[in-house]
Amino acid sequence: MTSQNPTDQTPAAQATTAQTSAAQAVDDQTTGEPEIGYEQARDELVEVVRRLESGGTSLADTMALWERGEKLAAICQTWLDGARSRIDQARHQSGPEGS
Repeated sequence: MTSQNPTDQTPAAQATTAQTSAAQAVDDQTTGEPEIGYEQARDELVEVVRRLESGGTSLADTMALWERGEKLAAICQTWLDGARSRIDQARHQSGPEGS
């Protein structure tokens, strides 16, 4: 099997890769823990947005990118919600501020 750089793939191949990755991320979310980290999801989301804003892709590719972006945004939100929960829990355990 040959490994291609994602930028060397056709838009359709990139969309297929994105859909496969998205399906894995959704599967991981059902177990409560996203497979990819926050930074990786955020960086990929930035790239998806850049590609959507640049235009020039087919409707099918645009839709695949949009769906991937939505899933990445959900993964980021899951990480952020978890971080917020941990901060809130730590604050609650440490008692009132200033004591």
